[in-house]
Order: sequence, then structure tokens, then C-alpha cells
Amino acid sequence: MSETPIKAAILPVTPYQQNCSLVWCTRTMRGAFVDPGGDLGVLKAALAREGVTLEKILLTHGHLDHASGAAKLAREFGVKIEGPHKGDAFLLNELGRNAKRPGFPDAENCTPDRWLEDNDAVTVGEATLGVRHCPGHTPGHVVFYHAGVKVAFVGDVLFAGSVGRTDFPGGNHQQLVDSITQRLWPLGDEMHFVPGHGQMSTFGWERKTNPYVCDLALGITRELEENAPRRPY
Repeated sequence: MSETPIKAAILPVTPYQQNCSLVWCTRTMRGAFVDPGGDLGVLKAALAREGVTLEKILLTHGHLDHASGAAKLAREFGVKIEGPHKGDAFLLNELGRNAKRPGFPDAENCTPDRWLEDNDAVTVGEATLGVRHCPGHTPGHVVFYHAGVKVAFVGDVLFAGSVGRTDFPGGNHQQLVDSITQRLWPLGDEMHFVPGHGQMSTFGWERKTNPYVCDLALGITRELEENAPRRPY
């Protein structure tokens, strides 16, 4: 993974206060928005303030507060959209209906220029971000991470003290837990992450304290399942 350093600014947008991130390569000052769900004026002001040239848009998944502004922003700046995994196509194809919701006037249907798969990579300037496909919250959810700076942009997979909802169409709780434990934890305890909502944390802290996916809670669950009496039905 490239060691080219990156910086990021977290920009809460939409009535849901979703953490859109402006991520840029410090060598080239070229950057990407991760999950521009709306409030495009706020996002364009951040570009000007940081002196960043927008190069592309990255999407973790297809929910309205993460992706509703992507198509309009991409068209205005003449940039491409990368991500999520094609499993979220059904969500992206219905984004335009959100334009009737208060706070989402820029919502448009979205077709990425590039669908992403597990272990793909995306570039931002001269920096490289790894990609992990982490279904469970949505079928096509992906996570972006920089191995050198040790920061991940996890969308709604994981939060400080919680995990993503799985009661939306395509959600699956066990799949979400598997995504976190099998595809995020191996990136290391030192990995900081920007969740889709709320404050940052680290994978190590969540492994110790998160009641949904900490090692102790999952270990107890596995032990109970292994020792449970076998029923004939």
C-alpha cells in the first residue's frame, strides 16, 4: 500500500449529520469526497478552504445520506464516482426520490463509473486507499483505508460503541459481524476510523469495548452456541 500521506476533513452534512470526508494527497493537493450525501455548498466551501482540487468521489454505500449529492457533484466538477460494490445498485437507482425530502434537494440517481470489489484499491492523487467489501448494513457496502496513516472510512458498518443497522432492505446482522471481525479487525488495532455518524474511534478500542463486536461478547456467544444442548428439531 502506498505510504504517500493523506489528510482528511470531516464534514457533517444532511439532516442526518452524516460524516462526509474530504480526503486529499498532501503531495499533489488532489482529493476525493467520501460519501457526499448533500449540502453541496458546505462541501465546495471546504475544497476552497483547504486548497484541494477535487479528483473523484468515493461512495461507501447507497443510502440517501451518503450518496444523494454524488451525481450532481460529479457532473459539476467533471469527476468520476468510484464505489460502492454493485450490490448497492438498487439503492443508487432510487436516490432521486429523496429530492422530495427536506434537506435533500440535490438528490439524484447515481451510477458509479467504477464498481468496487474486496481488495481493490483506489487512488487519491499519489496516495492509495485499500478497499474492503463489508456487507451487512447494505449488500454492497465498502470501506476505504490508508495503511500508512492508519485511518479508515467505514460508512455505516461500525460506530464508536455500536454497529450499523441491519433492518434495512438487504441488511443481515451476522454478515455485518463477519465483515467487521474478518475484514476490518485484521487491519490492526491501531487503525483509526471515521464512521458515517458520530465520533472517531479505533478498531482496537472497539474490540475491547463495543458491546456488539468486542472479543469478549463474541467469545461468550460462540461458547454458548458450542455448549448448547442439541435438540432433535
